[in-house]
Amino acid sequence: MSEATRKRGRPRMLDREAGLEVAARLFWERGYEGTSISDLTQAMGITPPSLYATFGSKEELFGLALDYSIARENGRRSEILQAKTPLYQALKAYLYDIAEGHTQPDKPRGCIVSTAVLQHSEENASVARTTASLREASMQILKARFDRAVDEGELPEKTDTDTLARFYGAIIQGMSAQACDGACTVRLKALIDVALTAWPGERSP
Repeated sequence: MSEATRKRGRPRMLDREAGLEVAARLFWERGYEGTSISDLTQAMGITPPSLYATFGSKEELFGLALDYSIARENGRRSEILQAKTPLYQALKAYLYDIAEGHTQPDKPRGCIVSTAVLQHSEENASVARTTASLREASMQILKARFDRAVDEGELPEKTDTDTLARFYGAIIQGMSAQACDGACTVRLKALIDVALTAWPGERSP
């Protein structure tokens, strides 16, 4: 057998990071249930056996794609939220960054965590629980930051930090839906400005 024949017989190898980039974009654009294995393999240029060998099941691939997408944003946003600036300023910058991320012209609109698995069949309930847990985790990050602000005197002692975190979490999720409907960055930032008028603590320009 010639070298050329052997090469033709080998399954095409997939760069893992490139595959996750493709998968994340498809899940983001079409949702979990709207993305088929055929869609994924066609976009990656591989066969189903290669996909399963590299990533496992569709559900496992979705989880990996979520982790990949989140990791690219979380480091920067964590730095913004935890910055040694007044929390009001940090929160505004954090929300603005999310608004900009929801409306990038070269990416799907909205947020994959907020929109990929909102409506689902019973067989995909575990996938929906995964995204719900990620949304809950993001609100707990906000709550922890607000708890710290209470301790440091930036928020009143009796602030309901859980409800406050869920309020701004709802703003974030709502911006994702509005971005999917075509809202621009300017409009989302105007929404944020209104939401910040509900801030119960110290404010700064």
